[in-house]
Amino acid sequence: MHPSRPRTTTAVEALTRATAVVLLATLGLVGVGAGAAAADGGVPWAVTTASNDFGSGRPNYTYTLNPGGQLKDGLVVVNHGTTPLDLAVYAADGFTTDKGQLDLVTKTARSTGVGAWAHVDRDHVTVRPGGSVEVPFTVTLPNDAAPGDYLGGVVTSLAQASETDGSKVDRRLGIRIRLRVGGELKPSMSVEDPQVRYSGTANPFGKGDATVTYTIHNTGNSVLTARQVVSVSGPFGRLGVRAGQIDDPPQLLPGETWKVSVPIHGVAPALRLTGTVTLVPLLTDASGSIAPLASVETTTHAWTVPWTLLLLVLVVLGGLIVVAGLASRRRQARRREGARL
Repeated sequence: MHPSRPRTTTAVEALTRATAVVLLATLGLVGVGAGAAAADGGVPWAVTTASNDFGSGRPNYTYTLNPGGQLKDGLVVVNHGTTPLDLAVYAADGFTTDKGQLDLVTKTARSTGVGAWAHVDRDHVTVRPGGSVEVPFTVTLPNDAAPGDYLGGVVTSLAQASETDGSKVDRRLGIRIRLRVGGELKPSMSVEDPQVRYSGTANPFGKGDATVTYTIHNTGNSVLTARQVVSVSGPFGRLGVRAGQIDDPPQLLPGETWKVSVPIHGVAPALRLTGTVTLVPLLTDASGSIAPLASVETTTHAWTVPWTLLLLVLVVLGGLIVVAGLASRRRQARRREGARL
């Protein structure tokens, strides 16, 4: 949207995984929206954007359209193989995978954004060997389309039987559509469910490790990533330790979440730790320029009792009490002996 992607699994993602899909991201297609894919891994076709008033050689589709608006564009399918190809063609919504890559939902999944607003002129295309076919499509926005960023794509799909177990495998190639619906852009990001855990050391005077976990939530209507700074400190901000460099989360679509776990080493058990997470959301415009937004900061707390040190103190105190008791008994014995004399 990478620490690993432990993002909350949606029904769409579960359906996508269950469909045994092989999404070929040759040259970053679909995942990052590159324009064309060469035949690769036994897939003998490629897709590219059509040349028209929007330009030629485009890496992907990028539009800005107001609610109620409409536009027309096209997808070109090229058959590099030696036999005719019959491919399914459809539009689909995008989502961020657990690995932080953009994917498109399957044909059987329900789309509510780009996949619902983009309509291909045909749902299947047959391409002769060495030939190419352009598939026109239309993007039509409803009058009540909410402002903001939407991601999806146009997909070509070939269902084949797996060579290993004969199960159905759907090989897909597509091109990304990034659509911005006109209106007020409200980029916003929050840090949710922050927690800090501490793991001490057997050395009573040593330092341990802390782990700060939290969830990044894109609460606005634009695609965002963020810079992250995480630190822990003791009471009154003393004994502070800052985590090393943290990878940016993926580009998160509006409403998506991304779970993060950050280890911090060399943390003193200062009885009560404060974990601080600071995010600087990053907004990328259509030209690729990145604008940092106002930072978001959240804190969380945890008790870090230095049990080994406390045990050592108790042992020392216990020893002192025993020594003091023995000394007291000796004094009392001397007094009794003096009294007999």
